[in-house]
Amino acid sequence: MNLRKGEEKDMPAVLGLIKELAIFEKEPDAVVLTVDDLVRDGFGESPQFGTFVAEIDAEIVGIALYYFRYSTWKGRTLHLEDLIVKEKMRGSGVGFALYSKIIHQGKIEGVRRIEWNVLDWNLPAIDFYEKSGAKVLTEWCVAQMDEQGIDVFLKKNNILDI
Repeated sequence: MNLRKGEEKDMPAVLGLIKELAIFEKEPDAVVLTVDDLVRDGFGESPQFGTFVAEIDAEIVGIALYYFRYSTWKGRTLHLEDLIVKEKMRGSGVGFALYSKIIHQGKIEGVRRIEWNVLDWNLPAIDFYEKSGAKVLTEWCVAQMDEQGIDVFLKKNNILDI
């Protein structure tokens, strides 16, 4: 297995894994992201995210996509947006290798916390994270507002241009 930083040329495979994850998470139509979006946002003047890819025999079989956040309590933190392993490779050590790479990257970057989300029904992932020393916080709920919600909020509250 070869672990390395993701490159522009890897983004079609990265998008393929993102779509595979959406199917696993029972949201097959939720991905609107394109390869062009990934290239622009990950490799432009001010990259919005970083990736690590896991390759076996020149095939990308897993990715970890991360970005930095800022905590009012901790300062700079690293957010692991997604750790995805091709279904056929699950249980092979690819996920552990990528997870370890992210934790190492957090240490190199000097962050005070690494965070991510996990679905409450993904018990194998929760078990893996807890065994690794992570705390799974069950008392917090994730709040999101999608594009439609943003538009509705702005219109409802007469906010045209702030």
